Amino acid sequence: MPTIHDIIGAIESIAPLSLQESWDNTGLLVGGAKTDRQCTGVMLCVDVTPQIVKQAAECGCNLIISHHPIIFKGLKHISGMGRVEESIVMAIRSDIDIYCCHTSIDKAVSRGVSHRMAQMLGLNDIEVLSPDDACPGAGLGAIGNTSTPMSAQQLVDNVKHAFGLPVARCSTPPPEPITRVALCGGSGGEFIPRAVAVGAQAYINSDTRYHDFSDWGERIFIVDIGHFESEQCTKQIFSEIIREKFPNFAHCYFADEKNPISYL
Repeated sequence: MPTIHDIIGAIESIAPLSLQESWDNTGLLVGGAKTDRQCTGVMLCVDVTPQIVKQAAECGCNLIISHHPIIFKGLKHISGMGRVEESIVMAIRSDIDIYCCHTSIDKAVSRGVSHRMAQMLGLNDIEVLSPDDACPGAGLGAIGNTSTPMSAQQLVDNVKHAFGLPVARCSTPPPEPITRVALCGGSGGEFIPRAVAVGAQAYINSDTRYHDFSDWGERIFIVDIGHFESEQCTKQIFSEIIREKFPNFAHCYFADEKNPISYL
């Protein structure tokens, strides 16, 4: 059976800590004193919540791997109040380590979040949108070509089906067919100019500001799919990495993880 250190090593072989952005907090954020102990199970999630820690304990998992860092801004106290503090206290009491893999998996070579999004849409000739100069093949965002030209409505329909969306926020649909699409998981408004510069006719991301729609909506078709929806594929990426290294190792998804935002 692998140790906690072994599981983390498998993740970092694809998404090394050196890839994370300077403002990020990727890594082993809770626990870590006994990573040489046997890993009894891994719970995979996008965000760590008390419900996820509880289910991890019930399932016998002593490691949680999440996409979003449970500790992002500095904590001034750990009183058990609020989602973050309660989750940390529960994890420590249950002897569960928490490893968060954020921008390092966003930027991973051919296994990053945006690359997976492009695959989910069936794009071809996928490339990095904003390359990392220090690591060839790594970077944020992706860009690729559609198999056949499609209308803006057809693209949106495909996006909604691929990512399980009830709705999508969009700029004014262009009349021309779309053949080249850029994407970025999570908040990617800063890369809209880059998407335009490399010839994308549509840009799929989340957390798009009103002024981004206003400033760029006539030059590129912007499709905002929601932050959670764009990054829920991270659980599948983590699962595949672990299974490739440890084919017979048990890992779990949190069964009831949902977008905290409702569409009414």
